Amino acid sequence: MSQFKKCSLLSMFILLVISCSDETIVFEQTEDNFSLEDSQSVLTNSVSFEKSGALDVFDNESASGKLPKFAKFANDQAGDYPLTLVAQITPPSFTGAENLTATHVQIDGDYAYVSYNTVEGGYAGAADIIDVSDPTSPRVTSRVYSRSIDFNSIQYSDGFAYIVGGMDSEQSALATANSIIIRISANGGSFNTSGILFGFQEGFNANDVVIVGESAFMTSGKDGFITEFNKNTLEIINEAAYEDLRSLAIKDGKYLVLDASVGVRVLNADLSEASQIAIDSDFGEAEKRTLDFTDDKIVVAEGSRGAGVYDFNTGAFQEYIPITTNPANVDASNIVTNATAFNENILLMANGGGGLCLTDDENGSTNIVGIIELEGSINFVSSKDDYIFAASGREGLQIIKINKPSASLQERCSISPAYVGSSRLNVAQGDDLAYSVDTRFREINVDGSLLLCGSWTVRNGVVIGENALFEMSGTATVARNNRRRDITVSQGATFRVEGIANGSLTIWGDLILEENATLEFLGNENTITVHGDVIIANSATVTGNFTDTEGKF
Repeated sequence: MSQFKKCSLLSMFILLVISCSDETIVFEQTEDNFSLEDSQSVLTNSVSFEKSGALDVFDNESASGKLPKFAKFANDQAGDYPLTLVAQITPPSFTGAENLTATHVQIDGDYAYVSYNTVEGGYAGAADIIDVSDPTSPRVTSRVYSRSIDFNSIQYSDGFAYIVGGMDSEQSALATANSIIIRISANGGSFNTSGILFGFQEGFNANDVVIVGESAFMTSGKDGFITEFNKNTLEIINEAAYEDLRSLAIKDGKYLVLDASVGVRVLNADLSEASQIAIDSDFGEAEKRTLDFTDDKIVVAEGSRGAGVYDFNTGAFQEYIPITTNPANVDASNIVTNATAFNENILLMANGGGGLCLTDDENGSTNIVGIIELEGSINFVSSKDDYIFAASGREGLQIIKINKPSASLQERCSISPAYVGSSRLNVAQGDDLAYSVDTRFREINVDGSLLLCGSWTVRNGVVIGENALFEMSGTATVARNNRRRDITVSQGATFRVEGIANGSLTIWGDLILEENATLEFLGNENTITVHGDVIIANSATVTGNFTDTEGKF
C-alpha cells in the first residue's frame, strides 16, 4: 500500500476559504531542508547483491492461499520468463527518517531516478540517481535528502529532476500549502542543491508529475488540482480543481487523470473535462494509484480489485486482472494494486504486499503467469528494454533482468523444439536432446547429451555427469547470492558454451571441473561470471575465448 499523508485540519479549513491561485507561490531556495550525500562509500554500499541471481515465478495455484512464503512443489512444470535479480538499492536512512520507502522510479537514458518517502509520522524524503548504463552493475551516483518533505513521485527532463510530494505547511515560513513541486538540477547523474525552485499547490499531498514539452503537470490529491506549470520557472500556466486526484497520464494529446471519486476523467488541453470512464472501485484513502497505456488499452490500478482494463478509444470496460496472492502475515489493506507497467506483451502489476505479478497477452487474452519471487511491498513498477525496476518499499529499488531469447541462435538451435516439461530437467545416459528455451528450471542433471538454446535460469545447481555433454547457446543464470549452488562438470564430461550477442553465463556458486573434464567456449562473444570459486582439476581443460568478469580463472 502506497500511502501519502493528509493535510492538517487547519489546512483543510484553508482549502475552503482561499483560492488555489492566490496560494501558489514560487520560491528559490538553495540549502534549507536539503542536503547531499557526500560519502562515496555510502553510495557504493547502497547497492546490494546479497539476493542477486535466478528468480522464480510462482503460478496462481502455488501463490494463492494463506502461505508464509511461496509454495514449492516437487512435480511443478518448468516455466516461461527466466528472470534474474541483478541488484537491490537499499533505501536511504538518516536521523529522523530511518524507515524511508521507495515510491517511484523513472528510467531516462542511462539513469534511473528514484523517490522515497515516509508513511509514518512527520515528513521526510530522499531521491537517488542510479547509473544503469550497465544494468548488471548499477551505481548510485547521487543522493539528496529532505528532512521536511515527502518525495512521492519523480520525473527527469532536460537536466532537472521534478519531484512532487507533501509537507506540513504550518511548520514552514515559506510554504503556503502542503502539496509541493520541486525543480532540482540533476545534470550528468548528479544532484545540485543550488538554485532549487519550489511551487506550492492546494491539495492534501502532491502524488504525480508528468513532463510534456515545456510543461510540468502535477496532481495534488484530495480537494486538490491538476496544475500545468512552466517547467523552467514553476509558474502556473493553467489549473483545474477536482475532488480526489491520484495520478495522471498523457498520451496522443489526451490528458487523463484518475479521480478516486468517479474514475478516469479525460481532459481537454485546457484541463476541462471532455468525458469520463466511470469506475466504482474503492481506491482507498490517500493512496496513490496509477494509469498506464498500451496501444489500445488503458490499465487502471484499482486497489483490492486488481487492475482494470479499458478500451483506450471508447473507455469501454474489458476485464479485471485480479490479485492472485493472499500471503499470511500481511494486512489485507496492503494487498492492493498500486501501479502497472507494460513491456511488449508483458503487463506487470505492483500489488503491494501481494507481490509483483507478471501477466502476458496470448492471442488477445490475458494470461496470469505468476508472482515474481521478491521481498517487500511493491509500490511502483517501471520497465524498459530487458529490465524491470520495482520500487519495493523498505526493500528499496529492485532491478530485474528479463532474459529474452536472442534472435541470433545457430543452425542447430533453429530446428530445436521448445522445451515443455518438468522444472527438474534430467537427461538420461544415452539420450540426445536439444531444446529452444525461455525457461525457469529448478535443477538440471545431464548424463547423456543436451543442447539448450536461448535463455534460462536454474534455481538450484547443474550437474553434468561422467562423460556427458552439455551445450548451451545463449544466456543462463544459476542460483542466487543468498542460495548458492554450483555447476559441476564431472570426470570426462564436456560443458560447451557458445557466446551470442548479449549472451552470458552467471553462476552464483562454484564452477567445478573434475578430472579430464572440458570447458569449451565457442566464438568470441562469451562472458562468464562466477561469484564463487573456479575449481579445475589438474587434468581438466579450458579452451576458447571468453571474458572472465570476476577474474576467477
